[in-house]
Amino acid sequence: MTTGNKTNPQAEAFIAKAKTWKAEYEKLREIVLDCGLAEEFKWMHPCYTFQDKNIVLIHGFKDYCALLFHKGALLKDPHGILIQQTENVQAARQIRFADVREIIELEATVRAYIYEAVEVERSGREVTFKKPEEFAITEEFQAKLDELPALKAAFEALTPGRQRAYLLHFSQPKQAKTRASRVEKWLPNILAGKGLND
Repeated sequence: MTTGNKTNPQAEAFIAKAKTWKAEYEKLREIVLDCGLAEEFKWMHPCYTFQDKNIVLIHGFKDYCALLFHKGALLKDPHGILIQQTENVQAARQIRFADVREIIELEATVRAYIYEAVEVERSGREVTFKKPEEFAITEEFQAKLDELPALKAAFEALTPGRQRAYLLHFSQPKQAKTRASRVEKWLPNILAGKGLND
């Protein structure tokens, strides 16, 4: 199945034990390894790298399995098949498959995307992430920041990733009342210097 490239026993075990998507995982693995990538096991999934840089990850969900391109946002996507998982995902993109036939039909395209992803990595290009200040601050949170100088100082002391997570979390609800209650709920964490997931 492999073409002499570096394989990983954990990735092999993951695929061997898979209860769903096994045939799809095997086919995707065959394609990726044939493209000359090294196999690793990261984030509990088979991950494929080029010169120690993450290129693609194989993973499965309830309704589909996917090949996730770590810098998919930089790929040209002439076939329009790359999917942004949620609007908050800035760099990664997926190609989703419902069965092994789809993978076989798209094999040449998948290979082309993998080769392009390797070229993106070779070129040193990086995804430009939005800075926390580029995310909208809800009125409810802004009112609290204005009202409580300690909160403003604590929020500004958080890492950019933690700030971003809060701003996204606070802006998700459509109703002002829900946004306000979210802000109230997380004030103690922000004041304690903690992130949303700490």
